[in-house]
Amino acid sequence: MKPISLARGFLTVGGWTLLSRGAGFARDVMMAAYLGAGPVAEAFLIAFSLPNMFRRFFAEGAFNMAFVPMFAKKLEGGEDAKGFARDAFSGLAGVLVAFTLLGTLLMPWLVLAMASGFAGDARFDLAVDFGRIAFSYILFISLVALLSGVLNAFGRFTEASFVPVLMNLMFIAAMLLADRLGWDMGLTLAWTVPVTGVAQFLFTWFAASRAGFTLWPHLPRLTPELRRLAVIAAPAVLAGGVVQVNLLVGRQVASFTEGAVAWLSYADRLYQLPLGVVGIAIGTVLLPDLSRRLRAGDEAGSRASFNRGTEFALMLTLPAAVALVVIALPLTQVLFQRGAFGPEDSWNTALALAAYGLGLPAFVLHKVLQPLYYAREDTRRPFYYAVVSMGVNLAFAVGLMPVLGFLAAALATTVSGWVMVWQLWAGSRGMGAATHLDERLRARLPRIIAASIFMGLVLYGANQILGPFLGDPGWRYPALALLVATGIVSYFGAGAAIGAFRLSDLRTLRRRG
Repeated sequence: MKPISLARGFLTVGGWTLLSRGAGFARDVMMAAYLGAGPVAEAFLIAFSLPNMFRRFFAEGAFNMAFVPMFAKKLEGGEDAKGFARDAFSGLAGVLVAFTLLGTLLMPWLVLAMASGFAGDARFDLAVDFGRIAFSYILFISLVALLSGVLNAFGRFTEASFVPVLMNLMFIAAMLLADRLGWDMGLTLAWTVPVTGVAQFLFTWFAASRAGFTLWPHLPRLTPELRRLAVIAAPAVLAGGVVQVNLLVGRQVASFTEGAVAWLSYADRLYQLPLGVVGIAIGTVLLPDLSRRLRAGDEAGSRASFNRGTEFALMLTLPAAVALVVIALPLTQVLFQRGAFGPEDSWNTALALAAYGLGLPAFVLHKVLQPLYYAREDTRRPFYYAVVSMGVNLAFAVGLMPVLGFLAAALATTVSGWVMVWQLWAGSRGMGAATHLDERLRARLPRIIAASIFMGLVLYGANQILGPFLGDPGWRYPALALLVATGIVSYFGAGAAIGAFRLSDLRTLRRRG
């Protein structure tokens, strides 16, 4: 098998993810304008989060973390990778069909588990109705995750990375049609969820077929390979469950403040832009690459992959985190404040955005550190670390809710994220030279931090100057564009001047890939 190019993989996945996040942001801007932070918006956001939460639990967060390394190693070793993928596909499909039916029947209890603050008002009934319509999405998108893992192991990142773009484009088209034809916007959004799932599945299935992996479902059978997959995946499933408990805690805290579920969701969209572009790109490319290098005994190559992934992550994430904290309010005012979304919504969304921004580097470092474990088929220790992180999140969110209100949920996510990073880092110290920081990263990291701090100071000053224009409807978009451009130029200018990075870095990464 031809080795995966890290730089090409990072840039391919990152580019498509940037397009997806941009389309997702446009989707959320339209949703904010049509529905604001009102009951229909909150009900739909809870309903949509249910299949996505279980998708991360079953597929992306757990099943795939066990499946991808095993599949990649079978490809590298010339074993029956296709048969293994076919059995995994059928087994996952069987579990998901049963789970989809059960979840649809138990929807009122699932909504209560997600947002008990909805009980007794109109949001609860709406969320149950929307949830029953949307829940089948988990079946299709979880199978998409498995098919994407197959494609990624071949180094074919474009097809899998286009899938979320397709979803967001379909949502945008649905809202435009609903507005033009007078359809109920909440019901339109709810029905769009399973329709996008079918479209995403068909697209990915045909892409896998073109790669030579036509996976037809058959009656599931428990082969020795699937037993091993289940043994490896079980701790990852539990770890994924812990992560979802953290999300549940946040939504429960938010559900007791009217509008808070929407504020947190819109803030999440903004910080997910850099997180998705960088974190998803690294996590998607690094896991199969590390798995193959470890299978081949390439310790030097494993170390290079880990260090360049870390450097790439921090080079882009640290300045993004600083920007999300320093200019949180201008971002939310200019991008969301229109129609049903008012000044109070902008302010509260900005508070949540700044809290998430403080944790952005931690969330990306998860994507760098976790493959060190999963590539070695070690899913137990990440589970134990996730349990500790869950305890921190729960104590922080619930303990500070009387003082901070809904903001406690966002800050708890950030604090628990940094606790998880510390545990992953400490646990990886015994994995040998492949996990050690090389001289280049040790030299550049302090300079990246310095350039990010400089950019933050420049952004703060520029925000004071451009403030009047940011509040003017005729000038706010050019003013925000100028503000963001000022931050980008100041960061890359300062970083290049002090040697935090060089323009030749991407070419070097590509050769090493």
